Amino acid sequence: MNQPFEVSGQLIDLCSRTIKAAKISVLHNRIHAITELDHAPNNYILPGFIDAHIHIESSMLTPSSFGAIAVKHGTVATVSDPHEIANVCGIEGVDYMIENSRQSPFNIFFGAPSCVPATAFETAGACIDAKDIEQLMQRPEIFYLTEMMNYPGVLHKDPEVIRKIAAARKQKKPIDGHAPGLRGAMAEAYVNAGISTDHECTTLDEALEKINLGMKILIREGSAAKNFNALHSLMASHPEMLMFCSDDKHPDELIQGHINELVQRAIDLGYNIYDVLIAACINPIKHYQLPMGMLSVGDPADFIITNDLSFHSIKATYLKGQQVAANGHSYIDITTQQIINNFKAQPYQITDFTIEAHTTTKQIRVIEALEGQLITQSSLHDAHIQNGYIESDSVDDPL
Repeated sequence: MNQPFEVSGQLIDLCSRTIKAAKISVLHNRIHAITELDHAPNNYILPGFIDAHIHIESSMLTPSSFGAIAVKHGTVATVSDPHEIANVCGIEGVDYMIENSRQSPFNIFFGAPSCVPATAFETAGACIDAKDIEQLMQRPEIFYLTEMMNYPGVLHKDPEVIRKIAAARKQKKPIDGHAPGLRGAMAEAYVNAGISTDHECTTLDEALEKINLGMKILIREGSAAKNFNALHSLMASHPEMLMFCSDDKHPDELIQGHINELVQRAIDLGYNIYDVLIAACINPIKHYQLPMGMLSVGDPADFIITNDLSFHSIKATYLKGQQVAANGHSYIDITTQQIINNFKAQPYQITDFTIEAHTTTKQIRVIEALEGQLITQSSLHDAHIQNGYIESDSVDDPL
């Protein structure tokens, strides 16, 4: 158990939406008392940031290693979907992530992967069915049902999908959504099934429609998909319905920053500082019912300290009364972990990817990748045939 201690500074009280000079006393890893002062240092004390949806596997780090970096940026918790490792290793992969996270003071709240495999067309290494979900949802370390990617299954009331949703609702645990571009009556039916969030909105109109249906919108800005610019104006109109998330965060970008960068961007755009901080620090706790501190007496001593009202750099991060980072340095120890799987790929040749042309081939459909998006577009192009095979006619961008 950590020793009692006190910190003083300018307390950003997100419940009263005020800033006041205060002394915080920590005892038995919890906030024992908050005493208002006439004067205090210009340090600012506030609850830490929470990434409301991330696949830690995308960082290519173990959970404990991810946390050791994230705390340097004032992140105190993640709401994590272990879909990727579950897609390969099944429930064993989920257990691995949970066990590894326990070796660190960093808070990682896992969900039960709802779609393993993601679709019936996917070749995966495992399958997590409704019976597995029912068992997972009863575990206290499972906080929610992760993104329901199979929205056609929801809309068509696929028995397996409905059974998974029912398992989460029985345990009164939230259900994450994943429904890019879903609008109108189909979006309404999806929400009515019990889906409560979406992190896949790419346009303001789509996000507003889903908010009006009762969905919480996670503004995503990760390594692959970047939707902050399209959605940030929601902070002015619906801050109570917002959270921030990365979805995927590559290690080189995690080293540079995390949720703190989104907070700073929003504040720089002129949005109310309390609205922004509540979205980053408080809304995920309330939505996912996380056992995290919000800087109230009796709460776990989870908080961060900044030198000023800029969040690019964090002076110190505390978790359960323990200082885990200060001035860009992490104090979380990393231990060597057993590897439960690795890649075993055979080499391929260019000829393995050739497509044989047919005499009737005139046009081909081409997938178009969009910069900063996970969604794709398609277009038709005249087929160029060489030696009986379809030949690409793509050229490098002259810019």
